[in-house]
Amino acid sequence: MKIVILKDNLKEGLNSVVRAVSENNNLPILKNILIKTVDNKIKITATNLELAITKFISGKIVETGSITVPFSVINGIVNSLDSEKVNLESKGNNLILKTDNYEATIQSVNEEEFPIIPEIGDSEHNLKVDTEVFNEAVLKVINCAQISEIRPEISGMLFDFQISSLKLTATDSFRLAEKTLFDKDYKSNFPRGFKSIIPLKTIQEVPRIFKEGDMYVYFDSNQVLFKSEDLEVISRLIDGNFPDYDPIIPKELETECVINKESFINAVRLASNFSGKVNDVKIESKEGKKVMEISSSTQYLGENHYLVPIKTKGKDFEVVFNWRFLLEGLKNFNSEEVVLGLNGDQRAAIIKSQKDFSYFYILMPIKNS
Repeated sequence: MKIVILKDNLKEGLNSVVRAVSENNNLPILKNILIKTVDNKIKITATNLELAITKFISGKIVETGSITVPFSVINGIVNSLDSEKVNLESKGNNLILKTDNYEATIQSVNEEEFPIIPEIGDSEHNLKVDTEVFNEAVLKVINCAQISEIRPEISGMLFDFQISSLKLTATDSFRLAEKTLFDKDYKSNFPRGFKSIIPLKTIQEVPRIFKEGDMYVYFDSNQVLFKSEDLEVISRLIDGNFPDYDPIIPKELETECVINKESFINAVRLASNFSGKVNDVKIESKEGKKVMEISSSTQYLGENHYLVPIKTKGKDFEVVFNWRFLLEGLKNFNSEEVVLGLNGDQRAAIIKSQKDFSYFYILMPIKNS
């Protein structure tokens, strides 16, 4: 193999695959990346056996071939180079990296030692969606997912496709977010609906490396593939059933408060300075339900109180939330105002928009001791 690449292109390729590089000492080959010439493109691939990321970059191919090299070594070199062009040439078990004023010989391994990257079983059916639309939806829900060895089914995002709608959902059992895309937002030739759970580490990579243009999403019985013109991410799916969360979605509400979102966010941030070990802030109605007080206190720091105007229907309320969870939910709304729906201080609360019904955020209160 002999190729010439612009440093910025090589750097972009390395940055794209870095999260799939493994530090598994039992399988040192997983610390390597595969560099290979394919159809006048240069392919850079990394895998940790659960997830594989491939980035295609442009460059001048003098001789075709392939080689695998330690990611940390080549990445450290490329990030320190001051030359615009990089020459890569494989010689035996070495990769020679040259610029105008620098040369390095990197010990490498033949492609045969690198794990085989799996291919999707069903390459005929897919969902085509604008990358920015999909990324925005993912980012609204993914903070609710949490890695759990006890409950692996919540260690990712539910992809619930039902022909005319696509629901993306995540939960850590203390909170839940759901974002719905409708068939006007995507095109698909899947013949029927299905549900799959995409691992958290996989779905976190999608908004990080896919930035614009169309994205194609493929599924088979145990894998998912995200694909664009120059990127591919393939991953195993989580085996199991996502929790049936419909029963916890409040259908009727004792109290509904309409609040300016930015005022609410600012109040929660201020109150958080005096919160305790469980990040608790108290929210209660005041002055005949015309204002909402957000407060927190500890015996070591003191206390504070913040009043926010609200429009309220229903009962008076007093409820305690984890301020971090509350703040993360509020940030996901694009509207000027949000609706906080409550059913007492022990049951799930819901945050939603008055205008956009495609997204909601559910949060469990902290029980008063």
